[in-house]
Amino acid sequence: MMTTDTYISNSPFGAPIAVTRGDAVAPLVVLLHGRGSRETEIMMLADALPPELSYAAVRAPIAEGPGFAWFANRGIGRPVPDSLRAAMDWFNAWLDEIAPPGRPVVLVGFSGGAAFAGGLVLDNPERFAGAAILYGALPFDAAVPTASARLTGVPVFVAQGEHDHVIPRELLDRTWRYLTEESGAPTVARRDPVGHAMAPGALAGLAGWLAERADYLARHGFPGREPARWPTFSEGLPDRDGPRPRVTVTIPQQQISDNSPPELQEKLFARLSALVGVETGQSAISVPGARGFMLTQAPTTGPAQAFLVPRAREFAHLHPGHDGSLHVALPVGLAADVIRHGWAVAHPLAGIRLTPGMVLVYGPRDERELGVVTVIVSTSHAWATGEFAPAAA
Repeated sequence: MMTTDTYISNSPFGAPIAVTRGDAVAPLVVLLHGRGSRETEIMMLADALPPELSYAAVRAPIAEGPGFAWFANRGIGRPVPDSLRAAMDWFNAWLDEIAPPGRPVVLVGFSGGAAFAGGLVLDNPERFAGAAILYGALPFDAAVPTASARLTGVPVFVAQGEHDHVIPRELLDRTWRYLTEESGAPTVARRDPVGHAMAPGALAGLAGWLAERADYLARHGFPGREPARWPTFSEGLPDRDGPRPRVTVTIPQQQISDNSPPELQEKLFARLSALVGVETGQSAISVPGARGFMLTQAPTTGPAQAFLVPRAREFAHLHPGHDGSLHVALPVGLAADVIRHGWAVAHPLAGIRLTPGMVLVYGPRDERELGVVTVIVSTSHAWATGEFAPAAA
């Protein structure tokens, strides 16, 4: 067990206590225990997680019976804002010492620790390379931002129990909806027929997700989010009208409501097929019948992240007629913007196996939306060809 002496001087809490495993270079996975538990209990999770990563389990700062809590509670899963803020400041001071900015950090929280992990990542999404929200809820109404697209570029793994009676169902459902629809986070989500306990399949899924995220970071680094400024849309991207369509949370990701009329799908396909240097054919990554847009006739100077499938130079594809949505590669800042304005949702595996700005763009329902979606995909094309550089936009 390690005790650190570094913490903010005006904190109401003492020096953090943590159990650590691994070196000081590998990405750090911070394990956050549930309410009334101890750091040693959740550290046992590391035995089932990838050995190439480093781990730290931190003791929550508030004594509560035989265990500890991350914040004062005003009802199950509902933190007192001032208490949560004080604990987050205390934790961040410790984290900056053990993992200076630049070292990837992934948070894994269970139950009350999930609420704390959610507060941390919502408070400062650029600081974290991912978060797992296990059998708990985000700290809604606790003075942390929950705006649309807040977590774009931050992969999230969420696991819930269908029979969980510890966390109120309405909080679990609200967390599920926010993460899979509005947050912008590439979210792998699962519900298992268990209560308030880790399902074996969820643990295996978490281990695989962590390993793939670590592999992606090793190959591509931990980039920041560039400014969201379009080469077109002089007044900014407009809002899409109406509620978001329903989209599957499983792979393959598909739009399943409010679909694009077939004639508009064909108009969109014709416009995108006419972009310079583009050839079309069966997508190299999507379902049978998905039509891919590949840069096979033009030199490309865009980065590998500008493609859904770099080896095929596929930057977008249009799903079959029963769906009508598209998958598109965008810079992360622009991916956040299309999600924020209601035009898209993040792909679950963006930044895990696929480019971090991969989004599902909803199929157009009318001529106005056809124009907007055409410009969104044309921007992806310009990024892939090298005609558009986000940092210079």
